[in-house]
Formats: sequence, C-alpha cells, structure tokens
Amino acid sequence: MAEKYINPHTDFGFKRLFGSEFNKELLISFLNAMFHGEQNVQDVTYLNSEQLGDRVDARRAIFDVYCENDKGEKFIVEMQNVYQEFFKDRTIYYSTFPIREQAQRGGDWDFHLNPVYTIGLLNFNFADGLENAKRWHHEVKLMEVDTHEVFYDKLTYIYVEIPKFDKKESELESMYDKWMYVLKNLSNLMQRPAALQERVFTRLFEQAEISKFDKQELKLYEDSVNAYRDIVNAIRTAEKKKYAEGRAEGRAEGRAEGEKKAKGKIAANLLALGVPIETIMQASGLSEEEIKNIQ
Repeated sequence: MAEKYINPHTDFGFKRLFGSEFNKELLISFLNAMFHGEQNVQDVTYLNSEQLGDRVDARRAIFDVYCENDKGEKFIVEMQNVYQEFFKDRTIYYSTFPIREQAQRGGDWDFHLNPVYTIGLLNFNFADGLENAKRWHHEVKLMEVDTHEVFYDKLTYIYVEIPKFDKKESELESMYDKWMYVLKNLSNLMQRPAALQERVFTRLFEQAEISKFDKQELKLYEDSVNAYRDIVNAIRTAEKKKYAEGRAEGRAEGRAEGEKKAKGKIAANLLALGVPIETIMQASGLSEEEIKNIQ
C-alpha cells in the first residue's frame, strides 16, 4: 500500500480510531471538539453496537460507534460514505433505539430521558434539506416553528459534510478544525502536520500508521479498503452514466425542440397563405390545437 496512514473513511479505519476501548481518548477528544465546550466528556463507555427491535422479526440497527458518557448521555457516531435516498429517515430511526432502551420496567418510571446525540460524518455533500446551509457542520433539534426556539433539547442530530471542509493546515484554528483536517486528509499524509501537536494526535498517528499493523490487522484493513474502493468506484460509475444519459437526453430534447420550431414556421407560412388547417396538419404533423395556437 502506498499510504502511510489508514483511511478513516473505511470501516476498519474508523472503528480502530474511534470504536476501540484502547483508543477511546480519541473519541473523547473529537466529541469535546465538535461540541465547542458545550460538552465536557470525561469518559465514555462503549455499548453494544448491534441493536435489536422489539419483535423477533423487527429490523435491527448496527452502529459504527455507540457509547455513553459519564452523565449517561448516548452518542451514535456513524461514518457514511454513500448517500441514501432515505438517509434522514435512517438517522431518525437509529435514534429511537437509545430512546427506547431507557424505558424502565414497572410503574415507577416517570419517562425521564437522558439526551441522545446522533452524529453522521458524511463523505458526501448532504443537499437534502441543507441546500441553503453554508457551513459543513449542521445541528438539528426539535423546534417551535413560529418562535424558532428549541422545543426539546435532548434529541440532537449532527451532520458533518467532510468534503465541504476546505481549510489548509495553516488555517487550522480550533481543535474541531484539526480533527476535521485529520478526517479528510489522514490517508494522504506522509508525516504528522506541524499544526497537530496536541498529545491526542500523537496517539492518533501512532495508531494510524499501517506499518505497525500485524498480519491480521493488515489483512482486515486491506479488505476494508477494497470494500471502500468498490463503493467509491460504484458511485463514480453511476455518476458517469447519469451524466452521459443526461447529455444524450439533452441532445434528444434539443433536436425535438428544433424540429417543433421548424414545423411551427411551416405551419405559420401555410396559414398566411390561407391553406386549410386539415392540410396544414398533414403537412406539418402538428395537431389542430397546436396550429390554432400559432394563429
């Protein structure tokens, strides 16, 4: 492999950095950076990432990372490489699992819930509902429509559009900037950037260096990279096909529009000469209504 450091967009790479008890300080640092001081996560406990439904035949959910902090607040963190038509629905559905699991058996539960945060790290531009948003970080809560005030602050959806982050190393200011730079560029780096001198990044680059993997880790990572590349290639192929079909459709529409205009000119000239509409219909291929609209 030409890369020195792992690609965090791969399943293996993401879970190695953020889904491992051994490396949980990386996840803690990232969460605190992302919340800009609104969260002060001291510790996290990793929870079962496979969630089952209420019934045997119910659909399950498998999270990339599922944890709770020392205050009992739940965090789902997902790396998403491919846009799905109902991606927003999926994130809403995922958030129901940590909500429901807080229900207590018996009649003494007062319905008190701890906050739930669903975080989507997106390796694509998420246009659906965010077309007018200028930033790459989007925080969504339940809101009262008239006042625009937060109605319920215990359910939060955070969408981070990685491709939109375009800061260079010299422009990195906050810890969040630095983490975003890592998420976007790690697999393209050949050395640790000078701007990333915090101790947590020492840990990150140690764990991300491919040459330090044992044979089993290297095999798992290679399989994960191949799966990731298959996804990327499938997306590019679909985009090329869509582009080609769009050009062909555009050319066909252009020809059809040109032919219609030519027929309209013929019909207009015949009308000016007093030719009966029935005859013009035969000559031009236009309908009676289309010819009358020319008049």
